Amino acid sequence: MSVVLEKQEAAADQRSRRSGGREARRAMRAAPLADDIRPVRAGLEGGSYGPLRGNDQERIHEAVLTLLETVGFANAIPSCIEALTKVGATHGDDGRIRFPRALVLDTIKKAARNFTLHGQDPKHDMVIQGKRVHYGTAGAAVHLVDVEKREYRESLLQDIYDAARIVEGLDNIHFFQRPMVPRDIPDPLEMDFNTLYACVMGTSKHVGTSFTVRENVQPALEMLYAIAGGEENFRARPFVSNSNCFVVPPMKFAEDACGVLEACVEGGIPILLLSAGQAGATAPAAITGAVVQAVAEVLAGLVYVNAIKPGHPAIFGTWPFVSDLRTGAMSGGSAEQAVLTAACAQMAQFYDLPGGSAAGMTDSKLPDIQSGYEKGITDVMAGLAGLNLVYESAGMHASLLGFCLESLIIDNDMLGHCLRCVRGIEVTDEALSIDTIAEVCLKGPGHYLGNEQTLRLMQTEYFYPAVGDRFSPKEWNEKGRPDILQRAIIEKKRVLAERFPRHVPKLLDDRLRARFGDMIKLPRANMGG
Repeated sequence: MSVVLEKQEAAADQRSRRSGGREARRAMRAAPLADDIRPVRAGLEGGSYGPLRGNDQERIHEAVLTLLETVGFANAIPSCIEALTKVGATHGDDGRIRFPRALVLDTIKKAARNFTLHGQDPKHDMVIQGKRVHYGTAGAAVHLVDVEKREYRESLLQDIYDAARIVEGLDNIHFFQRPMVPRDIPDPLEMDFNTLYACVMGTSKHVGTSFTVRENVQPALEMLYAIAGGEENFRARPFVSNSNCFVVPPMKFAEDACGVLEACVEGGIPILLLSAGQAGATAPAAITGAVVQAVAEVLAGLVYVNAIKPGHPAIFGTWPFVSDLRTGAMSGGSAEQAVLTAACAQMAQFYDLPGGSAAGMTDSKLPDIQSGYEKGITDVMAGLAGLNLVYESAGMHASLLGFCLESLIIDNDMLGHCLRCVRGIEVTDEALSIDTIAEVCLKGPGHYLGNEQTLRLMQTEYFYPAVGDRFSPKEWNEKGRPDILQRAIIEKKRVLAERFPRHVPKLLDDRLRARFGDMIKLPRANMGG
């Protein structure tokens, strides 16, 4: 036999052995995995990265206490003044509320921690503690990105419901905070109510929402209590949290939001204490200074919540944004935003408080290369820093002005990569693979493709994207040269045609529609009938 024929025969034999391994691997991939052994999942431990080093956190903490004690907050509403002064805050002649050091430290010590943010379906419950990482949506975009037309249009109530039902089936997006404003509903009460309705009907995951004024909370509570099967059930498992911008940076209370905060605390809704200063505009241009102000503002909110109801679940929502100082425009996809968010995560861990901040807010207008690198960098750094709740991590564009349904699907893949980075690697005796290497090299075929360890670990050790392209150039050409956006468009259309969640039974929805009448604006026909 010629040397050429020998090589061809050896290559054919190797291909045959590899094909056998490939078939075995395909069979393994078809088997379902238990949630606790999946390669990526909600609540993986982060914390391997941190921009703050040495005694940086202690120095920030001391600066925060100084600001709270000497500068304090303006514009407190009467009920806020009453609650805070009862626990030891002072109301000065200049109208500002100041927070003695001992009051702040005592509040931090007694504040709620290690609590659960519930889903309507318990499988989506999130334990918020330590450096456990969860990714989700958020925002108040006023536009939806139409990627096929490459244009922006006003966001509608239907878009919120559609986004929620897409997220319902995306494993790496763990919670759904309303990402858009329904521009087709101008009345504030109807807007708040229908936004929440669309969210809780579209997904059984934990939902975050906002309210314009205090009076808008009560109808929402009535709806939530009905869905939960009673007020007591909701209070035991609140599946909605309130994203509350109680502060107008720098260091002023937001009067309407404070009324909402009080109503939500009284109604049993967990609070995201959200401070959203913009570095160089409403917060210091110094990155460290922006962190100091955000921490001070959120700790004031923490005292406020605990003054109303000690131990009420509240999220340390340091959420400072970055400006492009050449123009003053927000720059949510910047490297500075990435380190700022990571530093905020470290400060939450410094206080052992449940932390939430923002990442993934690309400046790009479309799901393109810029979107990919800006979202990937900011989201993975937030995860590596161990941020408990990464808001706005998927779907957002134009620094929070636009939201894209196709990007939800693409970003779900991206977040899977982020979570795999967060997980890192486990160094165990088995993982060191000495016996496996010896077997393959000394007794086996010289490769690991069909090895027992490969088949056993292929699902639990490795993440596989759903729409990302891993074809060879030949396969890619044979499939018509698809790109990731084309595949996301196809998947979006499939989901919106097929997925109409029914975790809220139709009979219960009938009762809600009978109770609230024309106030519910989402037609049943648009929810699958």
